[in-house]
Amino acid sequence: MPKMSTTDGPDDVDIYRAYADDLIRYATALVGPTDAADVVSDAVLRVFRTPGWAAVGNRRAYLYRAVLNQASSHHRANVRRRRRETVVALRDDRLPALAADGVTIDAHRALASLSEQQRAVVYLTYWEDLDPAQIANVLQVTEGTVRKQLARGRDRLRRILDV
Repeated sequence: MPKMSTTDGPDDVDIYRAYADDLIRYATALVGPTDAADVVSDAVLRVFRTPGWAAVGNRRAYLYRAVLNQASSHHRANVRRRRRETVVALRDDRLPALAADGVTIDAHRALASLSEQQRAVVYLTYWEDLDPAQIANVLQVTEGTVRKQLARGRDRLRRILDV
């Protein structure tokens, strides 16, 4: 077993073990299955290095919020990367043209079209079966925000999946 660094508290490993599976499922809803474990690892390591981590009262909620923030960063980085790749691909005339009618709709793409907060609320509602008060606690937002984001997410999914 690897030796813990001096910054790790004695219970950080136990905390990670207690929440890792739930956080990975949550991250999967936010960024997809390929990147979920990396997003969780990055978020948890960042949290454990935070000076105020020892004083955090609701560690589960703090970790969920950290995963949401890391997923947002991950999404922004992917958008920038895709933009760069598209610019290069469009300059390269050896590549075939992108098919405009090749769009397929599936659950991952539908969820990916939601904002990070909407994905988080939809996931916590339907996969974790949490009520708005519990979701508000996990995401550290108001219940009104949870209800508004859930309504917007449902509406967007309805429009996408009805196409």
